[in-house]
Amino acid sequence: MKCIFCEYCRMEREYKLKKVKLNKVIRGKAYEFVITGAYCETCGERVTIPGILDLNALEIDKQYRQFEDIVTIEEIRNIMEIYQIGKTPLSIVLGFGEITIPRYLDGQVPSKQYSEILKKALRSPKYMKEKLLENKEKITTAAFKKSMKATDELIHALSISTQMMNVICMILEELGEVSPLMLQKLLYYTQGVSLALNHEPIFEEDCQAWVHGPVYPTVYQLFKGFSFNPIDDQRYAIIKNIQNVLSVSQQNVVHLVANTFGIYGAKSLEKLTHNEKPWLLSRQGYDEGIPSQEVITKDLINAYFLDMHRQYDFTCVEGINKYINESLNK
Repeated sequence: MKCIFCEYCRMEREYKLKKVKLNKVIRGKAYEFVITGAYCETCGERVTIPGILDLNALEIDKQYRQFEDIVTIEEIRNIMEIYQIGKTPLSIVLGFGEITIPRYLDGQVPSKQYSEILKKALRSPKYMKEKLLENKEKITTAAFKKSMKATDELIHALSISTQMMNVICMILEELGEVSPLMLQKLLYYTQGVSLALNHEPIFEEDCQAWVHGPVYPTVYQLFKGFSFNPIDDQRYAIIKNIQNVLSVSQQNVVHLVANTFGIYGAKSLEKLTHNEKPWLLSRQGYDEGIPSQEVITKDLINAYFLDMHRQYDFTCVEGINKYINESLNK
């Protein structure tokens, strides 16, 4: 363990970190925060270690924003990233003073009113587009065009159904690091398992038989910027606050897929889809590597996964895992 000088023991002592409660009044309102404290292992008294005060300040700031539902610094950075806009132009577009966003990025806490404007911009590309058009003449032409292009792309990508957004959110929440390629395959398997177990599609979108397996084009457009990297909070922030409309049985399907197909990497899932009839039949007439936009119909997916369900029992993890193992080893 690390050591620090204990002013009570008057010598170097080992210390440990633990969470403690802190009562604090901010703007006349009382709060109870949970912060990190360092304590001498010998006498038990609290000691000061390098960086602890900065850590406590960050802990208090984060919890205060949560208590008051105030936009975070990370969320402001997400706004700048997804709309491809700088801090000063963003300040102007949203109707703030030019140095407002820079101050927020340095740690100043926004008012509730300004926080709501920032949160609305983060949730709604259509709102952001309205603000861009409203303040077009106040920023440079280059900044306007760059941000408008990113905003229009988001609006187009977000034409996906609420059900699809809900499934994407659940997958990202359960698995954490998911690449766009892996997400595409998990959406396909979620649809297949839903058709087999619930006898209905979990979302309305159709996938296409692309070179690397089934792909939902609108989802591809939304996350294509991440390439083979995990999807981070920048794009996920746009959809994670969407109302959940999935039934319990539909949510159970997503859980099941995440706990089975979701433990495999993108390339393994791609290989798996290449061994399955829906993709193979939809690719008939196309040589390897030739692009295709042929739809993999829900009827094809339904027939195949019903058949696999009868053979392997897709109601349980063991049955799906047996199917995956045997299919990958063909």
